[in-house]
Amino acid sequence: MSRYTEIDLDGLTAYSIADRFSKVELNQFAQKGPVDTSALLDCLPHILSAHDLRELVQSCKTAKTEGKGIILGLGGHVIKCGLAPLIIELMEAGYLSAIAVNGSVIIHDYEIACYGNTSEDVSKALADGSFGLAFETCYNINSCITRGSEQGLGLGEALGKEILEHAPHTELSLLGMAYKYEVPVTVHVAIGTDIIHQTPCADGKAIGDCSLRDFRILAHQISLMNDGGVYLNFGSAVIMPEVFLKALNMARNIYGEVKNFSTAVFDMNQHYRARVNVVQRPVETGGKGYYFIGQHEVLLPLLIKSILYS
Repeated sequence: MSRYTEIDLDGLTAYSIADRFSKVELNQFAQKGPVDTSALLDCLPHILSAHDLRELVQSCKTAKTEGKGIILGLGGHVIKCGLAPLIIELMEAGYLSAIAVNGSVIIHDYEIACYGNTSEDVSKALADGSFGLAFETCYNINSCITRGSEQGLGLGEALGKEILEHAPHTELSLLGMAYKYEVPVTVHVAIGTDIIHQTPCADGKAIGDCSLRDFRILAHQISLMNDGGVYLNFGSAVIMPEVFLKALNMARNIYGEVKNFSTAVFDMNQHYRARVNVVQRPVETGGKGYYFIGQHEVLLPLLIKSILYS
């Protein structure tokens, strides 16, 4: 037993998600469907990032044609910007072999799937200590993780199965639709970073068990990127770049050559770990890395619609 005192959770107060104001509603989401991106790409200059975007789009198309792994890494902001429908559209077209996410993604995705809204007012809730304590979100996700551990599932698999079987808005859930189409979603959790870790129902053993299993699933998926695959990182500045680098190292150690692939980071700022761990180091033995700076709600639709319809 530790010699140090833990906070006593008996006095923790939760509330119903029905009583919470949410900033994101379903009617704000991006829309599936064809658009004429060929005309847009054709009008771009053949210089710098415009040239890189064309090149990356072609790399994704070639990877699909040749059956190489295409993995999408995500942070939670991408989901709460209403972009899940476009990622699902890309997945339905057969482009994604795996999706790797941090812990915040599953919270936004679960709330959208089950309650039709997400993204609370953090500043207001933090002031009175109620931030992240919606009972349904915390209890249901943690219960699902505990069951997933008992069943030997990965965290993304366990939650995707639950959403597909029980959520009313499954068609907008990245995890639920990925489970339907048998695309692995691996969830990489840092304890203490996510709201669901605040409550007594958080089972550290189960969280660690399921997330470690997902890390090993991701390492296998990365091995399938050899000689022509693609890794795309949207909106995770620290966790996913770190996870990607270690999973790539495991894949190379066990499978041998995993090289000559493309990587790209899309984010609102340039970050050290994303630049070094995704764009530079992984392709030093072959391949090419790209860095695009801009808003997710603009860049992700541009990329996905260009891949699908140009």
